[in-house]
Order: sequence, then structure tokens, then C-alpha cells
Amino acid sequence: MFYRSLTAAVLMASAAQAQTDLPFALDWKFEGPAAPYFAAIDNGHFAAADLNVTVEAGNGSLDAIPKVATGAFPVGFADINSLIKFLDQNPGAPVIAAMMVYDKPPFAVIGRTSLGVSDPKSLEGKVLGAPPPDGAWAQFPIFAAENGLDMDAITVEPVGFPTREPMLAEGNVAAITGFSFTSYLNAARLGVPEDDLVTMLMADYGVDLYGNAVIVNTEYAAANPEVIKSFLGAVAMGWSDAIADPASVIPMLIERNPAADAELEQRRLELSIRDNVDTDWVKANGFGGIDADRMENSLAQIATTYEFATTPDASLYFTSDYLPEGGFKLAE
Repeated sequence: MFYRSLTAAVLMASAAQAQTDLPFALDWKFEGPAAPYFAAIDNGHFAAADLNVTVEAGNGSLDAIPKVATGAFPVGFADINSLIKFLDQNPGAPVIAAMMVYDKPPFAVIGRTSLGVSDPKSLEGKVLGAPPPDGAWAQFPIFAAENGLDMDAITVEPVGFPTREPMLAEGNVAAITGFSFTSYLNAARLGVPEDDLVTMLMADYGVDLYGNAVIVNTEYAAANPEVIKSFLGAVAMGWSDAIADPASVIPMLIERNPAADAELEQRRLELSIRDNVDTDWVKANGFGGIDADRMENSLAQIATTYEFATTPDASLYFTSDYLPEGGFKLAE
């Protein structure tokens, strides 16, 4: 009996030791759209893949790119458009997107109708609050170009992430850039009536870009391809859990962020699923991949406001090598 118990203990210890530690750098703090990653932990998807994944909060859509490029994190979550510019400015940096999560990006301008904001053109003559590291602000020049805005007629106020929505709520700025599911709900929570808020999702106003993707350190991925494949598979399962039952994954988020409002974060998660993740294209083509023609269109659109140092090459920015053919199937 003692021998069998000792053997079982040794086998369990060996299994635990066999797990690969994999730190994952998020783009933002622990809000609703982060819940699927905690679901992948708490529902055992990472453990089933022999992975011990830890999730670190971030400070904006650009935050994870240098973390992964330097090898400090093998995997992260970041805006692919910012990654494209980073790689153009740092050719050969060992980082690439490996799974698209936000098929339709949440880049948005959120304004107040009581302050005269109703559509893109109404931003002229107004003060726009924009955090410099914000992914939505990074794409604003494309949004402006697509909608014929005079950038000189818009006063851009650099703001911090913590002060962005409060400044909108207080009327110090007429509009802000941000993620649709973040800034809209945060402003409403601060007391701005929802019927006084207008959300201009850039994708609905001519911006044909992708959004945030899981990015990987290419050197790590080349040496550990099965680890990356297993990680992406577990992430897809976490998102499936969230889509099947959003309410079930919110307690996992609250455990990591006890100060969060569960009802608010569930609504935020549901908005991200509806508008950004489980799109019609994903339903038809699978989760995680991209459309090659759309990516080329995106690169051409980026080039309208950004001067590439070298000819853009989609294969440098996204790889499907670690995805199953046809992508992942998400919950109905």
C-alpha cells in the first residue's frame, strides 16, 4: 500500500514537473474580454495541454509587442496593425501574430451627443482625448482619411488611460478614442446617460483592418511548435466556453480582479463576442485565421497614412503554421 501511494505521488509530481511554464502578456487590465483566458486556466484546458499559463495585465494595445519581441514573454496579445509598424521599424524582430482574435477590431471613437458629436465629421472643431499608446488612436489617421476629416480642425488632447473616460464624463473632451466595449461602458458607469453616448466603430466607417491577435516570439515558437499549437488550442477552448455561457466565466475574472463589477464585465464580454470575435466571417471560416485578400487590403490602407520603410509583406506579420486547417470551431 505504501509503495503504491509513493508511486502515485511520484507520478503526480512528475506530471506537474512536466508542465511547461508559459507567461502570457495581455494588452490590458483584467476586464470582461480577458475572462476566456482565465476560463482556459480554470476549466483545465491549459493543464490538459501540459501548460502552466500565467496571465499578466498590460497597459495598452502596444504593450505586449516589445515584451514578446525581447523574449521576456513567449506569447502575448496585441494589435496586429501596431505589430506591422513595429516590424517595419524593427526588421527581423522575432515576433509574429499566430492567431487572430478580434476579427473585427474594437477601435472606436466614443463621443457625447450633448457636446455636439454625432458622426465623424462632427469631430472637427472639437477636443478629442487620445492616450498615445492606445490602439484605436494609432488607427485614427486612417479613420480620418477614410472620412475626409481635417486633422488640423481637431484638437487632440493626450490623456492617460485612467483619465480618458472621466474627462469625457466631465465634459473636458467631446470624444475619446478607445475600444468600443471598454470606453463606452466605462463612460456609462461614470454617469453619462447611454443615450448621450455615440460609438463610432471604425470598422463601420471605412477602416478595413484586423484587430488584436495572439502574438508569439518566433524563436521560441520555432523551438517549441507543439507548445504554441497547444496554447492556441486551449485559448480557443476558453473562448468557446465564454461564448457558450458568458456568465459562467465572469467569476473566474472576478477572482483575479475583485474590484470589478461582475454585471458590467459580463456585458463587456458579450459585446466583444458579438462585435469582434464571433463574427459572420469566423462562423463561416473558423476562428484564428485571416483572409489573405483582406490582409492585403489592410496593408494598403495602412500605407495611406504610414510610410513603410520596406515593401509590406503579410507573411512577416501573420502565420497560420500553428493553427489547424480551417481554424478552430467556436461554440454555437
